[in-house]
Amino acid sequence: MRPTRPGRGTDGPLPPTQPLRTVDLAYRRATRGRPLPLPFVFAYDGPAPTLDSVRARVAERAPRIPALNYRPAPDGRVFRRTGALAVERHVCELRLPEDTDGTATGRLLLSRPMATGDGPLWEVWLVHGADGRHFLCYRTDHTVQDGMGAAYAARALLDDRTDAHPAAVPAARPTPLGLAGVLRDVVAGFGPGTPKPGFDGPVDGRTGVCHATVPLDRLRDLGRAHGATVNDVYLGALAYAVRTWHLKETGTVHPPLPVAVPMSVRAPGEEFAPGNRMVTARVRLPCGEPTPGQAVRAVAGRTRRLKESRRRDSFRALLAVTPRQLGARIGVRLVNGAVVSGPASGVGFGAPLLHRGTASRWAAVYSGMTAGIRCLVTLTSQHDTACLTVVHDENLPTADELPDLWLAALLELERT
Repeated sequence: MRPTRPGRGTDGPLPPTQPLRTVDLAYRRATRGRPLPLPFVFAYDGPAPTLDSVRARVAERAPRIPALNYRPAPDGRVFRRTGALAVERHVCELRLPEDTDGTATGRLLLSRPMATGDGPLWEVWLVHGADGRHFLCYRTDHTVQDGMGAAYAARALLDDRTDAHPAAVPAARPTPLGLAGVLRDVVAGFGPGTPKPGFDGPVDGRTGVCHATVPLDRLRDLGRAHGATVNDVYLGALAYAVRTWHLKETGTVHPPLPVAVPMSVRAPGEEFAPGNRMVTARVRLPCGEPTPGQAVRAVAGRTRRLKESRRRDSFRALLAVTPRQLGARIGVRLVNGAVVSGPASGVGFGAPLLHRGTASRWAAVYSGMTAGIRCLVTLTSQHDTACLTVVHDENLPTADELPDLWLAALLELERT
């Protein structure tokens, strides 16, 4: 089945089951079958829509979006098609009058269990915050969707313009260099743990969320000035923020920090298919560089090699020929707290989410943590705004300083 855009129907009835892919099985293995929340939060000013109007839109559109009609079967081998949607259970309203910046909303979305009964594992939340602000939130289970899958689903489910989503990435041929790079990452995943003094230690289980927003053009200008992309600026400034944070805490420079960088392999025609269509690359953030400019240029060199070697497509090709259970075991080893500090992902959402004529101010997608990970970072861009989000275990109580330190790194980049 090749799902098509909502509003144009599907190629006949949805099949009763679809197999879990390798990455889906990896998430299920890492979480021991429990849902791992993946929220996509959209921030708005001005009057909020009514709960009834949100429910009406969801009830109309959800049946035509394939990913929103499946959940993992109890045996964990297939996605099972669910029955009729109980919209009152899937679309909820909440008031958080103390929430000025989305952090309280984020903590709630990562901590509250999904109350969907035996229906599909996703929800929509209308959250009323402080000073007339409100948040429209789509939340799914990471076993069922990756970040780009959630972006497509949120757009199709809630936006006035269902076809405003970014284009999926066509596949390319793998290369020997790319395949060699994937194999190096696999070997590193099964090797001894990597020292990460700022991020090693026990997991508390309670989660904090913090954000920082910047104009997207600011990141583009910095990228042009340093021969880098927006993603390079994001990761290079993050490396320098970790350096500053660790120096402040310990008086020592943090060693290079390995992170897992997700890359979408969701091909055209798969926008609304259930499951995770993504791979990861292990990237060492140069936290020892003495300036943010040097950190950005070092990151740019590493990501350029990833692109030139077609690492994304090489990993995709290896997954296609690897038995799913073996691939899932490898996936858990590649993204766990012993070998990486956590994911450092970037998602481009494109145009703001336009709901009932009102455009979102910023957007943020992130997830809960598992497999011993204590911190993850995302950069979500929409139209003219980028939002850095840090999700951290409460055993890292000062990690909420990282967004401000990241902004400070950007300011220093501009000065140089």
